Amino acid sequence: MVEVELLAAGLLTRCMDPMGRETLRVTDEGVAVMAQTLQGNRRVRDPHEVLVGQVALAMQRAGRIVWRGLSLRAPLSSDDAVQWAMAMPDVFSIRNTTVATYVEPIVHEIKVRRADLLGDVRQPHKREAYLALSSECWYVLKAGIGDASDVPDACGVMVSHDMGMVTARLEVLRAAPKRAMSLSFGTWMALAKATCVAPPDDAPQASF
Repeated sequence: MVEVELLAAGLLTRCMDPMGRETLRVTDEGVAVMAQTLQGNRRVRDPHEVLVGQVALAMQRAGRIVWRGLSLRAPLSSDDAVQWAMAMPDVFSIRNTTVATYVEPIVHEIKVRRADLLGDVRQPHKREAYLALSSECWYVLKAGIGDASDVPDACGVMVSHDMGMVTARLEVLRAAPKRAMSLSFGTWMALAKATCVAPPDDAPQASF
């Protein structure tokens, strides 16, 4: 029945040889789907994407609405005028509330390689953009690549254990300073246009 479904989808085609034997061959559309599936499987196995998924799941189970891979416009302080930068947090989440002042946006930046961590903390403008968009900014590190002393005090630090599991154990090394934060209209519009992470299968409303 799998072959029937693939034929109906145009991913396989039936071919007849001179001896009257029928074979199935992958179409160009089928090759494209196979390539996309391969790339998706590689992303699933990628350690960075694994940890991003674990943090996103932890935030959902904490009752938050979660986005991955957002591009958000953030204001940066300047002596002359407001400057803007594009921030791309690995995980961005807000509380599930109808009161705008209670959303408490949180940014989680994921690091699984020490070189990437050290290179990132040398970019103050990137960190400033995250802080401009959130009431808390966290660095989540794969166990063994660093500790709280590697990350500036403006950000919290967690270490992830059990990287091979669906749900990671996130150990807080230093709590993130918490600030009052109201999302700008532009950020609300960006969130409205983006697709949040689907609720996990065990969520009360996962089937809706």
